[in-house]
Amino acid sequence: MTFDTALALGATALVLAASFAASRRAATPDGFFRGTGVDGRAPGLGTLVLSQVTTWIFARSLLTAAVLAFHYGVAGALAYTAYYLSFFTGGLVIDRLRAAEGSGSIHEFLRARFGAAGTTCFNIVVAARLLSEVFANLLVVGLVFGGTGSLGYWGAITAISVLTLAYSMMGGLSASLRTDVVQMLVFLGLLAAVWLAVAALPQVNAGDLATPARIDQGPGWVLLVVALLQVISYPLHDPVMTDRGFIADRETTRRSFWLAGLLGMGSIFAFAMLGVVAAHHAGGATDFQQALAGLLGAPLMVLVNLALIVSAVSTMDSTLSSAAKLAVVDMGLARATLANGRVAMASCMAGGLGFLALGWDELYTAVAVSGTASMFLAPVAVVSILGRREVARWAYLAAFLAAVAGAAAYGVESEGGMRIVGDLTGLEHKYSKLLAICVAVLAVGFGAFALGLKRR
Repeated sequence: MTFDTALALGATALVLAASFAASRRAATPDGFFRGTGVDGRAPGLGTLVLSQVTTWIFARSLLTAAVLAFHYGVAGALAYTAYYLSFFTGGLVIDRLRAAEGSGSIHEFLRARFGAAGTTCFNIVVAARLLSEVFANLLVVGLVFGGTGSLGYWGAITAISVLTLAYSMMGGLSASLRTDVVQMLVFLGLLAAVWLAVAALPQVNAGDLATPARIDQGPGWVLLVVALLQVISYPLHDPVMTDRGFIADRETTRRSFWLAGLLGMGSIFAFAMLGVVAAHHAGGATDFQQALAGLLGAPLMVLVNLALIVSAVSTMDSTLSSAAKLAVVDMGLARATLANGRVAMASCMAGGLGFLALGWDELYTAVAVSGTASMFLAPVAVVSILGRREVARWAYLAAFLAAVAGAAAYGVESEGGMRIVGDLTGLEHKYSKLLAICVAVLAVGFGAFALGLKRR
């Protein structure tokens, strides 16, 4: 074991120890599933903001944002940062749900408007989202400690899985909120330290923040448009975000989404720009992490890797708590007991590990597939929630089927399985195909809702 690996392991152990210390065993189902404290009170503004941000500054996001910036320059960094506008759109929709509809969750609204079909379609997409979060964050953790399939890779994944699951089971959402504060503060400290180290390097200058001349930013600008099309629906299929929209009073929640949006966008863009700097000093490296390691050296890369690990852990505990609430409270698969919540958490972790076993390692593909599948919620948000119009159930189902078909088409075509979209549109780059799919999905969804509008 090298000194750098030992240092990374030691630092990871300290973070996990702090997470265990910050966790408290939940005494009631409300604390486990809904995040109330031992005194029955909701979290305050500071806790809510830091929790919202750290659950979205996850390892997959950090690495994907930096890789996009490495390959597509500032355009790639802006494209991924645009997804964080979800805090503003999601906050607006949740506030309208609470104020105008009196709903206590998105499930409650969909059940009232579209019946069992509404929640069933939603549950399929949300469950896939939660499983992909576990899989993607564990994948990044594994890659920090070794190549795919290596002993270090699987050893790190196993250790992080077991330890994160253990402290998550202690307190559910209430524990997740407490540990999120610690983990976000650690992450911000690491991010600041990384940028101070980069700025101190003699070969780095202000010009390195601009896109290198050899890079084609075109695909990055296409991804930016995709993100802007998905940003209405994207937050609504992520219970890690939406669960935090219903646990505090309206004013606190509204402010928390705005502050979390600003902090989240600043944090993800700052990390993404490491990809632009690395591209200037890549030499012959074609991989972001290899290029950054060549620039920083092994000791400083420990800081970057630790930031990835902290963000992975902070996201997974929140994902597990949301999975427990989804299965037990929202879907009603079992009685709302602490034991059943813990079983749901273990099942979600096992499902994420199952994705890893299948060998899927395309991080942005997972984001794109998930985001495209969620787009059936765009007309729901605009027409049903913000517009407060009644719509026929068939229109909802048509939008759902279009979104799932679009997600499947992109997932298969981006992996080289077929060329249906390419043949129909003449487009070659996979991100251009993704844009065409998103436009088609939205056209079908909004078209169906227009036809299915009920008279006032």
